[in-house]
Amino acid sequence: MKKRMGSILLSSLLTMTLLAGCSGGAEEEAAKPAESTEPKAEALTEIPLPITSEPFTIDYWRANDAKLTASLGNFGEIAAYKKKEELTGIKVNFTHPPLGQQRDQFNLLISTKELPDVIYYNWADAVGGPEKMIKDGRIIRLNELIDQYAPNLKRIIESDPDVKKQIALDDGTIYMFPLLKLDALKLNATSGLIIRQDWLDKLNLKAPTTIDEWHTVLKAFKEQDPNGNGKADELPFTGNWGPGNLTKLHDFAPGFGVIGGFQMNGDKVEFGPIQPGYRDFLETMAQWYKEGLVDPEIMTNDGKAFDYKVTNNLAGAYQGGVFSGMGKYFNLMRDTNPDFNVTGVASPISPDGTPYAAFNMETKVLSYGEAITSSADEDKLKYIVQWMDYNYSEEGSDLFNFGIENESYVKDGDGVKFTETITNNPQGLTYDQALAAYALSIMDGPINQDSRYLDALLFDDGQRAANEAWMKSSSALTLPPIRLSTEEASTSTSIMSQVNTYLNETMTAIISGQKPITEFDAMVETIKSMGIDRAIEVHQAAYDRYQAK
Repeated sequence: MKKRMGSILLSSLLTMTLLAGCSGGAEEEAAKPAESTEPKAEALTEIPLPITSEPFTIDYWRANDAKLTASLGNFGEIAAYKKKEELTGIKVNFTHPPLGQQRDQFNLLISTKELPDVIYYNWADAVGGPEKMIKDGRIIRLNELIDQYAPNLKRIIESDPDVKKQIALDDGTIYMFPLLKLDALKLNATSGLIIRQDWLDKLNLKAPTTIDEWHTVLKAFKEQDPNGNGKADELPFTGNWGPGNLTKLHDFAPGFGVIGGFQMNGDKVEFGPIQPGYRDFLETMAQWYKEGLVDPEIMTNDGKAFDYKVTNNLAGAYQGGVFSGMGKYFNLMRDTNPDFNVTGVASPISPDGTPYAAFNMETKVLSYGEAITSSADEDKLKYIVQWMDYNYSEEGSDLFNFGIENESYVKDGDGVKFTETITNNPQGLTYDQALAAYALSIMDGPINQDSRYLDALLFDDGQRAANEAWMKSSSALTLPPIRLSTEEASTSTSIMSQVNTYLNETMTAIISGQKPITEFDAMVETIKSMGIDRAIEVHQAAYDRYQAK
């Protein structure tokens, strides 16, 4: 029978020093037992291997991944986890909900009495957030346990002020071992605007840097037959997985100094779609749409339709990722069209001369991570924490980023190279499917994602150029990873569900020509009447708390 953890930590743990960011001073003293004379155990400086001489099993719940299921049944079969079991002496029993059902299944799971020991989840999707999960006794606070038994994560937290701010809740509570991207800019700059470089070369054009240059290029794609088939069938700008509206065009909004949601103006939170620059964005996109520079099916394209348009030399530009939007098509087109070439371009330069990103590329702590539940055995907590912390050690990081040395990768000076097991898999697996059988870096997981994995998988010059280009975009317009309180989140959701529905419908109507640009002022007033100022207030309060950490 497990000893239930509940929401109360062991009294011996309360004597430990709280990590920076937790309550200090008199409050910290008050948290200590008044008459405790028990000596404090010395904190670990490294993870001993094996962790325990008495093997046990951790019950672990997380979503599965389609890349992994191409060859394996569950995460426990990944080479890195099998090696970790051998090294640590701790077994793991993974449970996965059906693909695509993780949110519903998580909500069912978290309502049950008996939970698995560990849950890996995108905690931004948890109703009420991790704050409510802790308050309800579903998951536990980890600060003291990390301080004592997680030397690797502790070192990262103490050495990086951004991590220290982003990993903790507003009250300083740490609740998970997260997916980290310490080399944030490089690792987050893996998607953006993509354009046919071979079409640019054929038409003697340069990659566009401003909105006016984008118009020139897209118009040339429309009128000058860059695919060479003698037909006016080019789709200058298109998109994948259409949302039923024209919000895909928000990729160009930074060129007008706005983004399609909440944004920063210095230290002030604003809502981009009610700023003057958004009117200019709508007017320009309406002109592009009228001129046929935007795929009329951009609102409804699914993956199959999009693949067809790219591989049949119809798509001139689109937003995508360095792998799914570039590497995939390099591979598909290598035999049928060896001249096919795409590259990435930074966000269009805004009126103030800055290319702004549409999302924050400086986030180091993502919302994905593994938490310990209240069902975990108290006597096993120190071992579970050590097992989790191993991923952040030098050896554990290599294992979970690259797999097994001399099998899935080899060291190459300061970098790494993946073997043909990954790059030319004998079973016919794609490189991402092959790597998923060995490591977490190509998916997501409780690791510090190592940018050397990215370098090793960027096979084409266009991919490397894209990564470099996207890193040039500034995140100054975007909000940092703030946290809304439960009450604030409820307020914001109530307001924004109406605002976003109305905004998406209205911007689509204006751009597609169903409504005139003069409707913009009425749109702004309607959004204000829906309570946008209150939604801005709660985001501002959350931003101020984040800055005060």
